[in-house]
Amino acid sequence: MRLLFIGDIVGKPGREMVREVLSRLVHEQAIDAVVANAENAAGHAGLTPAVAAELLQAGVDVITLGDHAWDRKELIPAIDGLTEVVRPANYPPGVPGQGWLVKELRNGVRLGVVNLLGRVFMRVQADDPFRKADEALAELRGRADVVLVDFHAEATSEKVALGWYLDGRVSAVLGSHTHVQTADERILPGGTACLSDAGMTGPSDSVLGVEKSLALERFLTQMPVRFEVAPGPRQFCAAVVDVEPESGRATAIRRIFLRENARGA
Repeated sequence: MRLLFIGDIVGKPGREMVREVLSRLVHEQAIDAVVANAENAAGHAGLTPAVAAELLQAGVDVITLGDHAWDRKELIPAIDGLTEVVRPANYPPGVPGQGWLVKELRNGVRLGVVNLLGRVFMRVQADDPFRKADEALAELRGRADVVLVDFHAEATSEKVALGWYLDGRVSAVLGSHTHVQTADERILPGGTACLSDAGMTGPSDSVLGVEKSLALERFLTQMPVRFEVAPGPRQFCAAVVDVEPESGRATAIRRIFLRENARGA
């Protein structure tokens, strides 16, 4: 089977790119399931129920989040009813929403998706992602044939370490959060596909999706600046992972990076 993981979707440009590209990719690449990080999909930070519905309608099967999960307050009372949305599992106990899920696909394969937050250089003081991963996998044992982990973290070292920690126990550990696609994709000895960061889906002529002039003003003045999503050409970043559903082992991983110019794709 084949999984597609879409890197951080940023604002309306990112959502538009998903709508324009996803159905073609699913058809051409014979994708069985689509997982997308959408913690920045509503503006430059957060997710709303309406935006979640838009992405699911576009063909996303499971939505993951990150440290901006609660930036849009309207998500908080609604998230328990959004069965395809996963927030980081290592938020403190009592937080609404689910940290992992199982989705049965059209081919009968049961896909488990786990969302975790890193702790190194992150603004959210999350619980230990390594031990929370153990807890999630204990819950998923016997319920999921294939398990994908979205590790929303800043430090590459922490992402690589989690990949090794989970090698042979999950199908893929794919990173999000930094908005810059890395070139370190590989299959570890135990059959786990790893990539430190899948990249960003959104405005390419930007600073991680933010309007350039606003980001520069923040750096140059160190004064508070209200960020806005940049206009202009867009990009689509993702990773494709092939998995043997019988064993849960990944057999291949490759990156996708599509970029349009100012006149169109």
